[in-house]
Amino acid sequence: MSVLLRGESGPISEWTRRWDSRRVGLNIAVIVLGAGLYGAAMGWWRDPMQALFVAIKFPLVILITAIGNALLNAMLAPLLGLNITVRESFLSVLMSFTIAAAILGAFSPLLAFMVWNAPPMSPDVKSTDAYGLIKLTQVVAIAFAGIAANIRLFQLLVKLGSNTRVARRVLFAWLAGNLFLGSQLTWIARPFIGAPQLPVVFFREGAFKSNFFEDVFRTITGLF
Repeated sequence: MSVLLRGESGPISEWTRRWDSRRVGLNIAVIVLGAGLYGAAMGWWRDPMQALFVAIKFPLVILITAIGNALLNAMLAPLLGLNITVRESFLSVLMSFTIAAAILGAFSPLLAFMVWNAPPMSPDVKSTDAYGLIKLTQVVAIAFAGIAANIRLFQLLVKLGSNTRVARRVLFAWLAGNLFLGSQLTWIARPFIGAPQLPVVFFREGAFKSNFFEDVFRTITGLF
């Protein structure tokens, strides 16, 4: 983990060239533990059961995104100048998600402390200062984890392809794919924080009847 978090691209690039079940298991365990702890802290404000649900859903979103985009990423990379296999693309993304999950796990005590000291949720919770502060903290933590993980991923792609421009193109293409799938999975997996006027559920009713992009389109058209 220390080598991975420091982004030592030499040994990390060697890890992508062969399948090591123990190392893959470690990466998955870190994602489940780190993202799970962060998810539990995220959902605890609404209800302990909500915390349990989010602790399960948050790592699943990350793992399914990594698995779901493995083939797409491997197809995009050669088109953009980086010749790598499906295994190398999957392990590269998996390790970047592992870094993000480890950072989120480190942030989870801070979020849990804020939730513990926040007043109970009220029907107008979204208009309270506590909601704004907790939401802003989550945005900062998730953004920081994502930026750090993608910096490490970019360093790895440079090492694999020995070309900064190619690595940058591949990174942007992979991020677009991850955003496309990850956004929809997150939409389906709602709620994460929850609302006091709604029951605690694993999936909202009608979770599979719409999608993230339709909601964004409706929001934009509503503004105009």
